[in-house]
Amino acid sequence: MQYPLYVQRDADTAFRASFADFPEADVTGNSIEELKRNAQEAVERMYHGSEQLIPGPTCDTSELRTLEIDDGEGIWLFVNINMSRVTSRAVGFQLSLSESLLEQVNAAARERHLTRSAFFTLAALHELDTQKRQ
Repeated sequence: MQYPLYVQRDADTAFRASFADFPEADVTGNSIEELKRNAQEAVERMYHGSEQLIPGPTCDTSELRTLEIDDGEGIWLFVNINMSRVTSRAVGFQLSLSESLLEQVNAAARERHLTRSAFFTLAALHELDTQKRQ
């Protein structure tokens, strides 16, 4: 998945960067290629063995420009994060839906900057919480 990374020049290293979608992950590198590799590793470390929901990428560049990390002195770079290398404790399963319902789910997930899996996880948690309160 392509995630936006805000890249700036740094006095100590050649580049430093921050993710819009992973605010806790700061990345440095002496070159853009090293920065990309380090970005992948930072996401892997963040979610290793975790049950945290992995957010979908923010793709709206106008939305990115409004974020606090964009101080106007850097550039947005979209980096490929190979999510198959992220080892979380999440378990995959197969689900069948009508095509029209899946399209609605995809649209709602994109609007909330979630992956489809995160959307279904939140929906399941909501239902379980509702069931507990009854």
